[in-house]
Amino acid sequence: MTGDREPRRILVTGGAGFVGSHIVDRLVETGREVRVLDLLHPLAHSGTPGYLNPDAEYVWGDVRDPATVAAAVRGVDAVSHQAAMVGMGIDMGDIAAYAAHNDLGTAALLGALHEAGFRGRLVLAGSMAVYGEGRYRCPEHGVVGPGPRSTDRLAGGDFEPTCGRCDAPLAPEAIPETAPTDPRSVYAATKLHQEHLCAAWARESEATAIALRYHNVYGPRMPRETPYAGVASIFRSALTAGRAPLVFEDGGQLRDFVHVADVARANLFALDAPREVRGPLNVASGTPRTVGALAAGLSRALEGPPPRTTGEFRVGDVRHVFASTDRARERLGFEAQVSFDAGIAELATASLRAPAAASH
Repeated sequence: MTGDREPRRILVTGGAGFVGSHIVDRLVETGREVRVLDLLHPLAHSGTPGYLNPDAEYVWGDVRDPATVAAAVRGVDAVSHQAAMVGMGIDMGDIAAYAAHNDLGTAALLGALHEAGFRGRLVLAGSMAVYGEGRYRCPEHGVVGPGPRSTDRLAGGDFEPTCGRCDAPLAPEAIPETAPTDPRSVYAATKLHQEHLCAAWARESEATAIALRYHNVYGPRMPRETPYAGVASIFRSALTAGRAPLVFEDGGQLRDFVHVADVARANLFALDAPREVRGPLNVASGTPRTVGALAAGLSRALEGPPPRTTGEFRVGDVRHVFASTDRARERLGFEAQVSFDAGIAELATASLRAPAAASH
């Protein structure tokens, strides 16, 4: 519930995209009136997707445009804000585009909601990228921040972070929402700023905002063959082309891979939650897996070549980050339902979104 009633007219920004379109489907299934605002950005779409739900209303336009977003928010009583540039991008040349689409776009949406006198619920698509490195425990010093992974150590195949105080090996742990944030990419910085903007708007407007920090989402409709895609899509694209998936470092990086159907369920839970429920909330499976296990699972499902670990690395990458799901379970009653094995088997043959433009 939002306030004392279930929201009926819901705006989904980015509702033609990977996660957003699954949210639209679930909302339509529950009998809601759904309006979608989507730019169909060429970095994400080669055209209008064929999977769009015909029972939703579609507004094609930019959330940053005042007239467009003002029309899109008119008459709605809840918002699912999924519109964003996602992924790590190509290089620092992406910085202005990320800030414009993610931060300015969110600010424009919040300004339009303010002008419309909106007092409902906004659910933000957040990201686990805001944490930076995950949570680690030193046998002597307890929970600590890891020391930096130096280029020399990475080049020598020493990928595990060590204690910043004594250089001892660290044990990774599930990261809770109370952990300090440490965004290490432009994308991560913009996602944290989105959370801050939404929280400030909610305090001033007597509305409610919940940030759902998605972990590594995978499933049907992922974009393929683009540097902005997730690692599951990149591995799948390699295998369907007959190539071995290339795994950085030694493949032992721990992540939490969560199916898009579960992410859509979490969004519905958040839209319908009591007003006192607030974020941020991790949205994840609760069971970490290695990147190597993801690649191997897809290789088996597609009967393709086994993954090849390259030893390559990116200095800005984090080693382990996976979620504590206690807060989402306690506050929303959310637990993931799609098992890793079932989800990977589905992904092996699922339709992925057509290739998008590779440059901007």
